[in-house]
Amino acid sequence: MTFGLVKHNNNSISAITSVGLTQGKMTLIKEQTASSSASISFVNGSGGVVFDSTYPIYVFKFISIHGATDSAHFQFNFSTDSGSNYNVTKTSTHFQAYHLEDGSAAGTLYQTTYDLAQSSSFQALSNDTGNDNDQSTSGSMIIFNPSSTTFVKHFLSRMNNTQREDYQTDYYISGYGNTTSAVNAIQFKFNSGNIDDGTIKLYGIKGS
Repeated sequence: MTFGLVKHNNNSISAITSVGLTQGKMTLIKEQTASSSASISFVNGSGGVVFDSTYPIYVFKFISIHGATDSAHFQFNFSTDSGSNYNVTKTSTHFQAYHLEDGSAAGTLYQTTYDLAQSSSFQALSNDTGNDNDQSTSGSMIIFNPSSTTFVKHFLSRMNNTQREDYQTDYYISGYGNTTSAVNAIQFKFNSGNIDDGTIKLYGIKGS
């Protein structure tokens, strides 16, 4: 049995004095934890938030978002005026897979109720979240180049949700904010009631 000689940058192992490793490109920018909060907003330049051309890609992580009201929809909207208005026109698609806790129902479907067609309404990320102590919604959303003044603002989201009737639901949402103005703020909230508990983290990802 023979083994190939492992080399690093064309140097044999014995000749290596140091190894340069690229630092991870995903950087935590801001973390906010809800406490009976009506909404959570990330506004560029406010409270240490960076949401501009510094990063071409931004990622939000939603960790155990628990609503005060039963069967509420967790949702978001963009702003182009630093949070004075959250009303950017959006088009989106929304589908889900679901499985009832007792195994009596399961399936996949396209949710026309929660997609948008050139609407400035808030976009639902997960629906009918239960407010029992063991129910919440978690997931992530990616936003591409929000500071562009040339292109629309694409977003992708995947959420895991425990609904009020103990359905476990996996949501896939994608779409775009139909504006060529720079998006410089984003707000998250339930369509009814406060965000009782949960953490949202904002990360920036540098280009390669």
